[in-house]
Amino acid sequence: MEYTRLGRSGLTVSRLVLGTMNFGPQTPESDSHAIMDRAHEHGINFFDTANVYGVTPGDGVTEEIIGRWFATGGGRRDKTVLATKAYLPTGDGPNESFLSALHIRRACEASLRRLGTEFIDLYQMHHIDRNTPWEEIWEAFSVLRQQGKVLYFGSSNFAGWHIAQAQEAARSRHFLGLVSEQSRYNLMTRWAELEVLPAARAYGLGVIPWGPLNGGVLGGVLAKRNQGGSPRGGSGRAAETLGRHRETIEAYEKLCAGIGEHPAHVGLAWLLAQDGVTGPVIGPRTTGHLDGSLRSLRLTLDDGILAELDRLFPPPAPNGAKPAPEAYAW
Repeated sequence: MEYTRLGRSGLTVSRLVLGTMNFGPQTPESDSHAIMDRAHEHGINFFDTANVYGVTPGDGVTEEIIGRWFATGGGRRDKTVLATKAYLPTGDGPNESFLSALHIRRACEASLRRLGTEFIDLYQMHHIDRNTPWEEIWEAFSVLRQQGKVLYFGSSNFAGWHIAQAQEAARSRHFLGLVSEQSRYNLMTRWAELEVLPAARAYGLGVIPWGPLNGGVLGGVLAKRNQGGSPRGGSGRAAETLGRHRETIEAYEKLCAGIGEHPAHVGLAWLLAQDGVTGPVIGPRTTGHLDGSLRSLRLTLDDGILAELDRLFPPPAPNGAKPAPEAYAW
C-alpha cells in the first residue's frame, strides 16, 4: 500500500480510501465486515462514511455496521483513520440538518454512539451551509476538538471560494481549519480543476475524489454488458450518462484494452496521478472488487496515454488544462 499525508496535516493515510456507502443498502453486514477486514489486510487504513448512509436516509445503519465491526476487537479501531460527515437531515425536526452549533453537537454525539468510538479522526461538512456563519461553525468545531471528540476537520462538495472563506475564518481564530476536501472528481467530471483543486493546493488541503468511476460508467460498463453481465452504471443517472456519451466510453474502453488494463483501474490511476489528490474513495460491494482496485496503485500512465485521456475527456476550459482564471480568460 502507498501512503501519503492528508493535506498539510501530519496524518498518514492510504492512497485508496474505503467508501462504505454500500454497507447496509447493498452489502450485507457480514460481507461489509469482510470487506473492512480485507482492506486492513491490504494496508488501507482510511475509511469514509457519513451519518446519513443506510437503508433509508438518516437511519445511520452504515455507521452502526462499522461500530459493530470495531467492537469485534483485534485493534480494528486503532488501525483505522475514521472519517464521517454531518449536514444532511437526520430527522424531520427544524434543527436536524445543516451546520448550526446545535445540529453539529447532536450529529457528532449520535455518530460517536453509532460508531462505538470515543473520537472521530476526520469530521467533514457534507455540504456548504450558506445560512450559518463561519464564526458559529468553527466555534462548534473547536469545542468538539477541545473535548477530544474530533481530531481533524474537512469539507465536501465545497466550491473554491467556500474553501477560502472557511480557511480565512479559521485563520482569524488561530485554528487549523480544514485539512481536506472531498469533491466529485473523475475523468468525466473535471470541474474541480478550475478552482477547487487550486484552492485546495493553496490552502494545503488533501483532495479526496468521490464518484471516481462516475457511477460505474468508467468501470468497463460496455464490456460487462457485452459479456452478459449486469454492470453497475446500467440504470438511473449512470445509464443516462452512458446514453449521452456512449461513443466516448467505447473509445475509452478500447484505449484501456489496447494497453491491457481494466477501465476501472485506469480511471483510478488517472486520479492518483493528479496533483493534490490524496486518494479516491472506492466503494467495493465485494472483497473481489476491493482486491482488484489495488492494481491502480501499480499502474503508471505514460504521457501519451494521459494526452489521449485528455482528448477523450477534455478539461472544462476552452484554453486547455489550466486553472481559473486562465481557463476562461487569459
